[in-house]
Amino acid sequence: MADGNPLSDLTFLGSTGRLARFVGRPIHRFVAVEAAGGVLMLIATLAALVWVNSPWQDSYIDFWHTEVSFSVGDYHFEHDLEHVVQDGLMAVFFFVVGLEIKRELVNGQLRDPRFAALPAVAALGGMVVPAAVYLAFTAGGPGQDGWGIPMATDIAFAIGVLSLLGDRIPRQMKVFLLTLAIVDDIGAILVIAIFYTSDLSGNWLLTAGVLWAAVFVLRRLHVWYLPLYLVVGVAFWLAVLESGIHATIAGVILGFMTPAKPLQSEDEARRWAQWLQDKKEVRLLDVRRAGFHIRESQPVSQRIEELLHPITSYIIIPVFALSAAGVELSNDVISDAATSPVTLGVVLGLVVGKTVGISAFSWIAARLGLVSIPASMTGVHMVGLAMVAGIGFTVSLFISNLAFDSPHVGDEAKIGILVGSLIAAVAGLVILSRTETPHGASDKT
Repeated sequence: MADGNPLSDLTFLGSTGRLARFVGRPIHRFVAVEAAGGVLMLIATLAALVWVNSPWQDSYIDFWHTEVSFSVGDYHFEHDLEHVVQDGLMAVFFFVVGLEIKRELVNGQLRDPRFAALPAVAALGGMVVPAAVYLAFTAGGPGQDGWGIPMATDIAFAIGVLSLLGDRIPRQMKVFLLTLAIVDDIGAILVIAIFYTSDLSGNWLLTAGVLWAAVFVLRRLHVWYLPLYLVVGVAFWLAVLESGIHATIAGVILGFMTPAKPLQSEDEARRWAQWLQDKKEVRLLDVRRAGFHIRESQPVSQRIEELLHPITSYIIIPVFALSAAGVELSNDVISDAATSPVTLGVVLGLVVGKTVGISAFSWIAARLGLVSIPASMTGVHMVGLAMVAGIGFTVSLFISNLAFDSPHVGDEAKIGILVGSLIAAVAGLVILSRTETPHGASDKT
């Protein structure tokens, strides 16, 4: 995640060497692009599809079913590699999602009801209608538990599609889609927590509650020693995992609990910087003291998000896609998927359900005077944005893994996710690229 600062010539990337100029800095610029994570996720998805449909198919299955185990006292942890990714690494991803939502609630678009109302209403339609479309195909059948699959919007892919259109897309439309996707994430988190939870363990829930209280107390005491939070946080995640609630919820809860306001103002930070500059003799202790106060003018949540965002975007999500997107595309599987209620429900839920739900709920809310739709997002513009919001990938694949015990039904759902997301991306891109922004439409947020 780029911060826009010039690279220091004391570092490799800031040096004048050929390797830095022709390899290092181009890679640095690539990962600075918001869509880069989506590109890596797409590459990982294609790699999974090629791997599972190659002569080495068995190695794909064997690799992700490799057992990972360890013991601490009487406690014994034993899961395969696929579940380690799904329950462990994805908890870090949802922790970052929690941080992003907390930031938006405290300092961003969701803080102001005037700005949040339209994307919130649109997101509601984009969750309810796709779920209803899916259930229309699968109610009473073996795939009905997957109704949460078409509800999600993949932020990285959706914003990546808009970025392909450059300046032709007003910032107002990008902010709307980003906020809608964040509200979508909140809905997906609630769906996972409430509807995709196994049998609960009272003892482990109590342990998780005690650890949550410990984090709360540490915050109230203004203890900012991050390694301590790391230890307590891992223990909290483990307790949630064993309690029966999906472990990714632990990440979201910890993200919500992370302070999103700085300990002190920027003016106070500048005073400390001036204090350090005015000292005739600067000691290492003085630098550390001033550094702490300057650093605390930036919220803890923002610092952690900047640290973890590249890890989740460029490592965790591609690894998850590699583990989740491996679907056998034999003639029989494709033939079954073409007539499967699950596949059809997912595809139409993402493409039609999202488009109709977001557009209709926004239009109805505007007619009732509950929201105001900017000129840059009226008519076909809203339809194009709603279509792009039908790109459901990361969370959709995640929910499909939770919803089905049958690998066959799960594969049908994943094929639906891949096809539906591709149709939504291409159709949304075509609609928005052929639509002119209304003259005089404001680009303000």
